[in-house]
Amino acid sequence: MNLIIMGPPGAGKGTQSRRLGEHLAVPVISTGEMLRDEIKRKTTLGAQAKRHMDKGELIPDSLMIGVIEERLKRSDCARGFILDGFPRTVAQADALHKMLGENGSSLEHAVSLAVPNDELLKRLSGRRTCRDCGAMYHIIFDPPTNAGLCNKCNGELYQRDDDYEDIISSRLEVYESQTSPLLDYYRGHRQLLEVDGIGGRDDVLARILKRLGISQS
Repeated sequence: MNLIIMGPPGAGKGTQSRRLGEHLAVPVISTGEMLRDEIKRKTTLGAQAKRHMDKGELIPDSLMIGVIEERLKRSDCARGFILDGFPRTVAQADALHKMLGENGSSLEHAVSLAVPNDELLKRLSGRRTCRDCGAMYHIIFDPPTNAGLCNKCNGELYQRDDDYEDIISSRLEVYESQTSPLLDYYRGHRQLLEVDGIGGRDDVLARILKRLGISQS
């Protein structure tokens, strides 16, 4: 099954993508993780991506399309995949449709998680990330056992540049203007499944599985 998980920053795309990937036994392709790895390794792509991410801007289409096209060629995507963070524009959606069609494949569904902006701000501004292993916590909803330290590797936790309130507001504005037209795009293709993203992780996953017609067992 080929799926997209959509939604504004902080909607829980990463969490639900990972859980859904385990349930379906397909790889989760997170553009955010791919780009942060490039930044950590100080590659040319990483430097280009960081300039845009630090401003709360979307990565240019040409950059992202090339990254995704190479990833989908890997053998682990033969049984299906879940895309988290791509596409974010209609141009990217058209490119994805074309690249899948060329391989005799197609997208089954685009799952959109709906969360109000005030809840998104609360979620993102309290988020903390481990510098060493990338594990994520929240100072209110999912705090580490020891303040400022990762439970898994004892690495330092930090607040990402794009998780400060001014950048968050910018990211949400970008989402509304550039990414939400994708809802109309996939609605028009009869591929859109809208899911309430408020509530516990298990509750949200149950809603997604129900919309996909998949058993939870």
